[in-house]
Amino acid sequence: MRQNELKPPLGAKQNRKRIGRGDGSGHGTYSGRGCKGQKARSGGGVRLGFEGGQLPLIKRLPQKRGFTNIFKTEYNIVNVGKLAIFSPGTEVTPKELLQAGLISTPDRPTKILGQGDIRHPLLLSANKFSSSAEKKILAAGGKTKQI
Repeated sequence: MRQNELKPPLGAKQNRKRIGRGDGSGHGTYSGRGCKGQKARSGGGVRLGFEGGQLPLIKRLPQKRGFTNIFKTEYNIVNVGKLAIFSPGTEVTPKELLQAGLISTPDRPTKILGQGDIRHPLLLSANKFSSSAEKKILAAGGKTKQI
């Protein structure tokens, strides 16, 4: 078989439907729109969700309450227990956390939370610390520094 002998399978290629090109085409006269009515007119039809004047489903369902704060700050969260992978005395910054795979997005600020335990001292730099995390880090002999 050669490249010039390749053909698409039967039924794969169809001519587009040419509407309003005479009765011989099979799509003349009413052009597939049926007879008179709202859907036969140009620009006709009803908006999305319209149910003929009946109360639409979208209004029958309970509404969502409250609001979403678009100015909310999303943090990269790292728990104290995960910091055990670093050797004692290491200076840990968001850059090191990214390289270690503890955070995934470098553009977000980093917050250290207090879940888990830390046994050796570390020099931690982050945007925020929870009070429990700060206590555990200081108790282990480490230091915290807000960026």
